[in-house]
Amino acid sequence: MSLLALAGFGFLLGMRHATDADHVIAVTTILHRSQRFLHGTFIGAIWGLGHTITVLVVGIAIIVFGVVIPPPVGLAMEFAVAIMLILLGVLSLSGGTSWILNRFSPPAPLHGHEHEHVHAHEPDDDPHAHGHAHLHGHGSDPGLLATFGWFQLGRPLVVGLVHGLAGSAAVAFLVLTDLAVRDTLQAIIYLLIFCVGVAAGMAILTTLIGLPFLASRARSQRINRWLTIGSGILSLAFGLYLGYQIGFVDGLFTGNFHWEPA
Repeated sequence: MSLLALAGFGFLLGMRHATDADHVIAVTTILHRSQRFLHGTFIGAIWGLGHTITVLVVGIAIIVFGVVIPPPVGLAMEFAVAIMLILLGVLSLSGGTSWILNRFSPPAPLHGHEHEHVHAHEPDDDPHAHGHAHLHGHGSDPGLLATFGWFQLGRPLVVGLVHGLAGSAAVAFLVLTDLAVRDTLQAIIYLLIFCVGVAAGMAILTTLIGLPFLASRARSQRINRWLTIGSGILSLAFGLYLGYQIGFVDGLFTGNFHWEPA
């Protein structure tokens, strides 16, 4: 029963951790290309994978080797999240994300009954002969890679890796440190369940967050664009606020550290 209670506590804490504002804002900037209901779910799961990798590495280091995170390092980890939010916001607002997508990602797939006619003129063929290539989009799912591209799929993974270092994931580390004194196995099980809870929570959240982008993309590109701009502004503003809070209020830049794993 104690192990079951531990698992339930870890899962609920992980679900709550996924709702942190910086997590939600960061993932929101990625969802504007969502074209299927489950695309947001997959993006959240990818974010959860990145988050899990970092939390497992740091958590096991705490359990096995008794690593203690000093305040300057903890604040620096959190400051990395602020920098990332600022970067995501700037890329979204400046068009940098679109430039990267156009350069490294496939074009968005066709929808409905759209047709693209390609007229090919081969120099060795009859100049009056035309090759007609018809691309038919009949609402079939083009797949994650075709929709998002490697950049968009890799971005939530990197965002999750950074978030795994910082913020309220330290709550898990506190519990782990206490559990590791008594039972290393229980601590590792808690860590795994916590990570599952985070991934599940983010998958649910991104599914819900992706709905407005999905609806606006189907109805109006202008609305979709304004949602994208709004998420970029929110990411930039929150990143600046978080950077000031960590750098000056919590003392990362002043040396007067006010940081606890919480």
